[in-house]
Formats: sequence, C-alpha cells, structure tokens
Amino acid sequence: MKGIVLNRTLADKIALEEVILPDLKKDEVLVKIKAAALNHRDEWCRVGLYPNLKDGVVLGSDGSGIVESVGSEVDIEWKGKEVIINPALYWGPNQAVQSKEFEILGMPRNGTLAEFVIVPADRLFEKPSHLSFEQAAALPLAGLTAFRALVYQGEIKSGRKVLITGIGGGVAQFAFQFALAFGAEVYVSSSKPEKIHRAMEQGALGGYNYLEATWTENALAETGGFDLIIDGAAGSGLNDLVAVTKPGGRIVFYGATQGNPGKIEARRIFWNQLKVIGTTMGSDEDFRQMIAFVKDKKIVPVVDSVFSFEDAVKAFDRMRVGAQSGKIVLTP
Repeated sequence: MKGIVLNRTLADKIALEEVILPDLKKDEVLVKIKAAALNHRDEWCRVGLYPNLKDGVVLGSDGSGIVESVGSEVDIEWKGKEVIINPALYWGPNQAVQSKEFEILGMPRNGTLAEFVIVPADRLFEKPSHLSFEQAAALPLAGLTAFRALVYQGEIKSGRKVLITGIGGGVAQFAFQFALAFGAEVYVSSSKPEKIHRAMEQGALGGYNYLEATWTENALAETGGFDLIIDGAAGSGLNDLVAVTKPGGRIVFYGATQGNPGKIEARRIFWNQLKVIGTTMGSDEDFRQMIAFVKDKKIVPVVDSVFSFEDAVKAFDRMRVGAQSGKIVLTP
C-alpha cells in the first residue's frame, strides 16, 4: 500500500512511499482509508519537534473509512461498516489522567495517512450517518481534545461566557462549535481579523485581536469577563487570559504553541480563585460521549480544504503557516 511517511533524509521530510502491511492480529481490524485529516502533531513530527521519531512511520492520527477485514476474535459484523477511528491508545482506567503507556496513532505506530491502517478493534466507532468521510475524518483528535477540555475539565454549562482562543485551528473550531451547541455565550480571539469575522458569522457574540494592546480592556468592558477560556497557545499571552477570567473561572489549555510564559500573575490567580487546568486528548469515555453529542446535535466539522495524498506537502505547508480555518483533509 502507499502511505505518507516521515523521511528526514528528504528536503520535504515526508514522502508518499510503498509501505508493507503487517499481519492482522486476532484483536485488530484492517480499515480501508477513505479520508484522513492533519493535526499540528503531524507537522511537528515533520520538522523534528516530536519525541521518539522514526523514519518510515506512516503519519496521521485522524481517519475514516470502511472495515476491510477483521481479526479472529473480532465481531465479523464490523466488516464492511463505515467507521471513524479513535486515535487515543492505552488511555487506561483512570478518567482523570492517561496511563504511562498512552500513545497516539501516527507515531510511533503507523497512522491514517495511508491507503489502509491496522488498529485494535476497540478503536472503531460507526461513522455518524450525517457526515461525509471527509467530515468524519476531521473529527477524532481535535474533536476529542475540544470535548474533554470543555466538558470534563471546563464543566461547561448553558449561559456561561466562554472564550475560544486561536479560532480557525482544528481544536479551537470544534471547541467553538461544541460550546455553541451547549448553549454557551461564545466569544473568540485570533490575530487574523478575517477569522474573527467568520466566527461571528457562525454565531460568536464577539471577537478580539490578541495583537491589539487594548484587547483585554475591551473584552472586560464588553463581557465582564469569561467563566471559561479554552486555549492552545499559553506563552506570554496566558497572563492576558488570567486578566479576563471572572473570579472563580477556569482556564483550560491543551497546548503551548507559544511556549512557556515568561512570568505568571500568581497573585491574580489565587486572589480570584481561578482554576488553570491542563488537558490532553481524552479518554475512551470522552470519545464515546463526544460521538454521541455530535450525532445528537448533528454537528458538522468544518473542512478547510481537501488534498490528494500526492499533494501532501502542500497540505502540510498550509498547516505550517496557519492558513487554514477548520481541518485540512487528505484522500488516497
């Protein structure tokens, strides 16, 4: 089969190459990929910013497709079904935190950017019928991360004021859609005015350009502060988020694309009794709840663009410069 593999000897660091499929184990399934989606994790692997990298590994965590064959201990009823894949492996029994064995599909084991992928059968979920393969492929990793951040860590409720930072990115876009579906009053931030404008067309009550020096003052004047903030950047901007969080509020962050903050406004955090919470991906229970929520609310993931596997470098480059609004999808 063909797959998009990490190859750090090349200028582009990735290539569409022939990959040998291993034998199917008794508890595994072979899925014919119809669509796969990119995450920042894939680009970090490409540029060497992810641990335990191995050349020749198929990248990609998100995928949807059709079950081609099943292992000897897998229910034969799965064969031929349209599915999406939970890319979180070995979370473990503790809902509060992942196990030491936790890993994500796509590194170090082969991922979804290939014609076929082999996964444990318990990673399969039936594809929501209202979604295309491309839309379904956009959902798993970013959708799971956003859902856990909002529900388990953020304890979102209807009527709460919620700020989603970095709107346009995959997790942020899902957090935005989910928060709206929960009945929250949703606001966004971005450095790109066009992304703020698009979010307001989709239901955001307001938006802020975090490059503007007065954005925190404007946000406080307009909203009185936020009950919950979902952030993937951290960095020096974390103190701005502390400044616009209501007393007793929560800041949940799922990434640190801007690195560590130079300093933390500790006094403001403890005096206002804020909760600053980290979150990563999600448990099997989070994934089940997320799929049920998507089906119930008929949520449709935002697909920014669709590329062929042959144009993978263009797709990765689009993610690298942050040009997307929604998920970038690839098809075999």
